[in-house]
Formats: sequence, C-alpha cells, structure tokens
Amino acid sequence: MKTKWISLLAVASLWSCSSNSSDDYVDPYANVKATFGTKIDLDNLANYANQTIPTYITKDNGMANPITNKGATLGRVLFYDKNLSANNTISCSSCHQQANAFSDTNVASIGVNGTTGRHAMRLINARFANENKFFWDERAATLEFQTTQPIRNHNEMGYSGANGDEDFNNLVTKLSQLGYYKELFKFVYGTEDITESKIQLALAQFIRSIQSFDSKYDAGRALALNDGQTFSNFTNQENQGKQLFLAPPQFDATGSRTGGGLGCAGCHAAPEFDIAPNSGNNGIIGVLNGTGIDITNTRAPSLRDIVKTDGTLNGPLMHTGVITSLQAVIGHYGTINLAPGNTNLDPKLRPNGFGQHLNLTAPEVNAVMAFLKTLSGTNVYSDPKWSNPFPN
Repeated sequence: MKTKWISLLAVASLWSCSSNSSDDYVDPYANVKATFGTKIDLDNLANYANQTIPTYITKDNGMANPITNKGATLGRVLFYDKNLSANNTISCSSCHQQANAFSDTNVASIGVNGTTGRHAMRLINARFANENKFFWDERAATLEFQTTQPIRNHNEMGYSGANGDEDFNNLVTKLSQLGYYKELFKFVYGTEDITESKIQLALAQFIRSIQSFDSKYDAGRALALNDGQTFSNFTNQENQGKQLFLAPPQFDATGSRTGGGLGCAGCHAAPEFDIAPNSGNNGIIGVLNGTGIDITNTRAPSLRDIVKTDGTLNGPLMHTGVITSLQAVIGHYGTINLAPGNTNLDPKLRPNGFGQHLNLTAPEVNAVMAFLKTLSGTNVYSDPKWSNPFPN
C-alpha cells in the first residue's frame, strides 16, 4: 500500500511540474486575439467552405484551390490589411469595398503613388465566372495570379521593385515580423514561412467565397424549371425585362433591330450573368489616365449586384467609369458606333458588319432596368465574414 501511495504522489508531482499553469501558459494565437479580438475566433471559424450554392449554378473556377475556412480567414486578413501597401495606407479593400459590392464609388481608386489605371471591378461571384481570366484586359490567367499584381503595382500598393519601390520580398519580410501573421500562416499552412504563393492562395479563397445568391431573381429561379419560364415572384415588367435580356435580337441587313429581344445574355448568360469567354470589347475604348484608345478591355464582372436593392449603382460602370446609370448602360448598347481603330469590337455588337441599333422603346428600357435590379441581394453587403477584421 505504501508503494502505491508513493507512485501516485510521484505521478501527481510529475503532472504538476509538466502542466501549464495560468502563469506560464503561452497562447499560440495570442497575437491574433490581441489584434482582432472577437472578430476572428480560430476555434470557431466562419463558414466559407460550405456555403449554400443554388443547384442551377454549375460554374466553378476554383477547383484547383478549394476554399477552406482556414485559408479564407487568412485571406480576409490579407485583404483588409494596409500593411500590404508600401506606406501602410492602402489595402485591397480600399478599392473593393463591401458596402459597394466590393467595388469603388470613385472612377479611379487612390493608390500609394497615384490612382489606378482602370475603375475597380466588382468582386461578386468571381468563383462562378465562366471566364477564368481576370483584370479588364484579362492579363491574369488565374485569380491567384491576379491577387498580388496590385501589390506589385507602383501606383496601387507600391511593391513594384521599380521606380524606387521596394520589391515583393521586402513585403514578405515585413509581414514575417508581424506576430499575427506568424500565427495565421502556421495555423493555415503548418509553418510560419510566408511566400507569395501562399498569399495568393489565401486571397483567392477569400475572394471566391464572396457570393450573392439571395436576390429576387434567385427566389424566382428556384421555383422555375429554367430561366425562360415566367417567374411567379416577378412583376409583369420584370418578366418582360427578363425575356428581353435573354432573347436574341433580329436584325435587318444594316444592323437595325426588327424584332426579338436585346441579346444581353449573349455575353452575360444566366444564371451566373458573367462575361462569356472570348468576348471582344463592348465599344467603350477610352483611356482613364491618358489619351488614345484602349481596345483590350474584354472582361467584365458579373451583373449581379450591379446596383443595391434600392437601385443605387455600386459605383460607376465600365473600365473608365464613364457610365453612371442603368439607363445609360442600356442606351450605350442601343446604338453601337464603329469607332476608327477598334478592331476588337465583339462580333455580336456588329451584326452584318454594322454597329447594332436596337431601336429601344422607353417601356423596353424600363423593363430591362427592372430586371437588372432583381439580380441584387442583401447579405453580401453586411455579412461579418467578409467585413474588416481589424479594429475600426
């Protein structure tokens, strides 16, 4: 019996010496908790990976980099962190604001050394784009590659390695010295090592997680067999606008519409409403910060959340921000002019070799505007998982 008690006391003593008391316990995520408080709880991560996606949505360009709750959480921090800019004043969210469907109300966004060369594109439903290339001119073959190009841009975030800028390696060193990144990168990747590839993967996961499927359109589409059916929750005007959007136009020999719809779905097919691959430009060929023409802009964001539910635009439209109302954008496509030098105009906009004339009526314009407004949801503007995790 005495031997047993000695053994038990020894075990108890050993446990007491080896256990972490409240005085010597080191929290492996102390910096994350100190920086973000309750906005990020690594023990109870927000749901990024298993969000509900409607059955009628079939596109997914993120299969090579599946969304994880851990990766998207890191991506969220990177997206909102001004430390990713050379002077600690600009983050990705400076140009892609949640309140504006992750776009900007400014025509050109403010960077560390000037302004952006094109208007900031909305980031709604990027995961479900049929076109896998990104930027207005599609120079990024993947979203992953796209994510760090603004950081490497002299005007935007200033780690270009040229024009007196530090390069991306300097940014990696800078982030490596921040305690919360040491903890987050180890949490996600198992090691504190930071690389551009890891940054790209996390940012792309966060951006692809930003989805909007709670619109009036989605409520109607869920009850219908296809988009061509009349939606029971739509007004007559909204259903008319949907049909005009979906149906191809009929043209005479000179490109003047004689019947049919407006053909919007030829480039922005439902239900994703993103741009069709291999599209040409839409006839807007201006240059935001300079002179001459730019015919390379063939990408566009999804038409979802082009406006808020009250009809307010989420910033100006097109790469030059030249369009400032839904009526104006429909009017632009109503009459396409064949501008000298524009050898890249989309063929669908020049039927029979002529710039299209849709001969729009006021009821048609109003109906299409009413339909476009049904593509807007509400959750994307307020969901905490896509919000700024840093203290205000």
